[in-house]
Amino acid sequence: MRLIVNGEERSFAASATSPAWWRRWGLNPRKVAVERNLEIVPRSTYAATPIAEGDRIEIVHFIGGG
Repeated sequence: MRLIVNGEERSFAASATSPAWWRRWGLNPRKVAVERNLEIVPRSTYAATPIAEGDRIEIVHFIGGG
């Protein structure tokens, strides 16, 4: 399956969900915001949000510091 993630085309195994990406990329789901096809995905629905061929995904990872 091909997706556009943060502006770059990437290939993934079919039937992926956003939590599968976080594990692959080492991201903490409590520290990311996800947008799918220009719609913000509520954190409470991350695990149930289906991902389809050609979806445009934006992931923002929050980093603390000063």
